[in-house]
Amino acid sequence: MKIGLICDSFRLGFEPGIRAAAALGVSGVQKYMTYTGFAAEEMTPARVREIRDVMDSNGLVFSAICGDFGKNLDNDEVIEKSMRVLDATKELGCGIVTTHIGHIDMEEKSARMEKLQENAAKLARYADSIGSVFACETGTEKAAQMKAFLDSLGAKGLRVNFDPANLVMVAKDDPVQAVYTLKDYIVHTHAKDGIVTDKTPHGWLEVPLGTGGVDWDNYLKALGEIGYTGYLTIEREVGETPAEDIGLAYRFLKQKLAELSIPSD
Repeated sequence: MKIGLICDSFRLGFEPGIRAAAALGVSGVQKYMTYTGFAAEEMTPARVREIRDVMDSNGLVFSAICGDFGKNLDNDEVIEKSMRVLDATKELGCGIVTTHIGHIDMEEKSARMEKLQENAAKLARYADSIGSVFACETGTEKAAQMKAFLDSLGAKGLRVNFDPANLVMVAKDDPVQAVYTLKDYIVHTHAKDGIVTDKTPHGWLEVPLGTGGVDWDNYLKALGEIGYTGYLTIEREVGETPAEDIGLAYRFLKQKLAELSIPSD
């Protein structure tokens, strides 16, 4: 397995964030492509060369690109934007775009779910056509619901960005068993941790890696057992000391992988 991080988590800007990631020792980064300065429509040939030069000079690759516009896939205006992000991501040498697609409930018979399936299938077919994948992040639904949804699409271009903390905090699901449930779809993962708590309005809290409800020993073992060799991409969305938390997470993952005798890059 490989260890990466979301370079936006440093809150430093693109090039300083890439240098910070390289200094830490990761081999790949995930980057948002949803705002000015790194938007799909700005990816001219010259800008692509500039970005690739920054990555190459720091010895890094993109583990994935984040194409989350804050709107669910039942919203038609997201589809064209998402396709452009897939195209631009391909130009940067990466074939995975991640996002949240919206709450899935396969028992819900509604216009919202019909539109979600229709648009997801459209994106899946487009991703297939260019040799890329659009990876939906585990979030509010249990893994069995997500698998049933993905199975229903009839195209393999929609896969899974597996976030164990979201399953613990929001879906109240077991990330270890979820790995086996979603094993045919996992192409990227987020290394994040969290807890369920009554101390916050929404009932959950993101915490530093290794201090929350994710059973990291059995979770990493499960990933190893299904043959996953992709990225464990550190994500830190909150906290006052992101660089410190990211460093802690990197050391935690290196130690865990070594203890479990799981080869890592």
